[in-house]
Amino acid sequence: MPRPIQTGLVEPDERSPLLNFPQLASSSFVAKKGGAVVRVVESGSGGESDEGHSPTHAGSYRAPSFTESVSTDSSLLRDIEAEASSVQNTGPPKGAASNAATILRVVLVLMIGVVVSNADGSLMLATHPVIASEFNDLESSSWLFGGFILASAATQTMYGKLSDIYGRKNLILASYIIFGLGCGIGQSMFQVILGRVISGIGGAGMTALVSILISDLLPIREVATWRAYINVAATTGRSLGGPVGGWLADVIGWRWSFIGQVPFMLVATVLCQIYLPSNSRNLKGGKHVATDNSVSNRDRLKRVDFLGSLLLALTLLAFLLPMEIGGSKVAWTSPIVPSLFAASVVLFVLFIRTEQRAVDPVVPLGIFHIRDANLSIFIQMAQLSAQLGLMFTVPLYFKASAQVSNTEAGAHLFPAVAGNAIGGIVSGLYIKKTGRYRNMIRLAALSASLSYTSLLFRWNGHTNWLESLYIIPSGFGAGIVQSAVFISLQAVVEPGHMAPAISILYLSSTCAMILGLACASSIMGVTLKPALSRKLLELNLDPAVREEIYKSSISNIEYIATLTGAVKGAVIDAYVDSLWWSHTPPVVSLAFSSLAFIASLVLGEKPLKKESAPVQLPDEDAA
Repeated sequence: MPRPIQTGLVEPDERSPLLNFPQLASSSFVAKKGGAVVRVVESGSGGESDEGHSPTHAGSYRAPSFTESVSTDSSLLRDIEAEASSVQNTGPPKGAASNAATILRVVLVLMIGVVVSNADGSLMLATHPVIASEFNDLESSSWLFGGFILASAATQTMYGKLSDIYGRKNLILASYIIFGLGCGIGQSMFQVILGRVISGIGGAGMTALVSILISDLLPIREVATWRAYINVAATTGRSLGGPVGGWLADVIGWRWSFIGQVPFMLVATVLCQIYLPSNSRNLKGGKHVATDNSVSNRDRLKRVDFLGSLLLALTLLAFLLPMEIGGSKVAWTSPIVPSLFAASVVLFVLFIRTEQRAVDPVVPLGIFHIRDANLSIFIQMAQLSAQLGLMFTVPLYFKASAQVSNTEAGAHLFPAVAGNAIGGIVSGLYIKKTGRYRNMIRLAALSASLSYTSLLFRWNGHTNWLESLYIIPSGFGAGIVQSAVFISLQAVVEPGHMAPAISILYLSSTCAMILGLACASSIMGVTLKPALSRKLLELNLDPAVREEIYKSSISNIEYIATLTGAVKGAVIDAYVDSLWWSHTPPVVSLAFSSLAFIASLVLGEKPLKKESAPVQLPDEDAA
């Protein structure tokens, strides 16, 4: 009597839409016979991998729910069993090495965009004082970074869902083009901010989609290591952006630091078009929407949750805008501030109701029912808020206290970004070796807290290069968090929701950046004006002269270098005092990192299993 075997349609794992073939668990194989696709499961395997985790999290084959048991003749059974023996005894497929090479090639191409986008961020951190000072609008300098982040926040979640529908490659190419368009605008302060907004829309996709692709291509335990390599590329960009941007601002003007990014984006666009696999696809319901020619553009558009996306963007803008304008454009006591916060609450309620009814929501609300997913997102938000608050003030601190050049001010960011790279690599290697991530997250918060506490006692206006190294532990902690929190989220989220979950994680990072930037900028603005007014008043200057010094000092940081004697000392002391409050307790950085550590104490952990199945990539020529 022939044994029953399991049959059914074979479909790739939802976790890995880039993979052309299913990955086989060691206890099963797939064969074709007589036009039928057959999966044979060895008795006793149960379809489960080691440590009790489902093989779907490893990228291995997932048995369809509609499997049925049928009988076959003994000839078919013998042929299938012979093929099974061949598959199990020959080891990895012959194409495994070429697949690994293809993955490496894809990642290297993506790294161009990663380097450029991160160079852009540190470039702006280093040059925002001189850009705003050229337009005599130093109070608006935070908008140069905030405009970029607000635009990223408003569009971040759309990329994950749209890439499920239209394919990862198409969305990455679009994000590169949009980012490049925003780099060439800059004839007035308004135009520069507008250019930053356009670049922010593209930058949102450049960051989120790379991580989604990494998750598509690799088993979860390998993701942390490859993300560490991506983090090295990001760190390289951040390391180069500050000094190079400052040097360009000193030599030929700050506008060239943005225009110079355009050729790199053109190269990245061409290489992605050539080398990136074209068959990214959404597997919801087993339909390959992104590459199925039978699906019309109209049907694809119907799947996009435009109303939910619009409400989410409006919610974020209403919530984050008062953080940007409060204390600079309008007073914190202005009715505009609470009105915007109230509007964000109403819009958020409407967004939730819309997502509950949506057929294919842009943000699957089930993600927020997972406690560890919420904790992971919160920890990253707190840690990155702390770090960006610090990074925003470092160039200002050295330009105000030591009147250094733009190049040197940008170079003072290097210790933090170097620590970030080291933290990402250490975290990735540790997670790959042990399958654990929670202890690394706790270490990140403690390391950052040590850094911020050191600044409290040592950065008091006479800081040398060695004392610049105090910011290394804060960068180290941020690097760990960006790697380990990604894994902690991926470990608890369903594979089919991975792309939206990653977009949400990046959205939370974007919101964290705005929160940290707004807190640092607002605290600096609130404390600088009274401190400067008080110190100038103590010098018994003529009221007209005092008013001129006051206005010029708060609108153009380069003005400090033109002052002399007691007046210069008073202005420097006022800046140092205001910057001290923006990166030390009880206000911003240390408070945020402390909250991250508290949250990490209650974070759960899922041990990650080892992966042995090779990654199978499609033939690019066929794609």
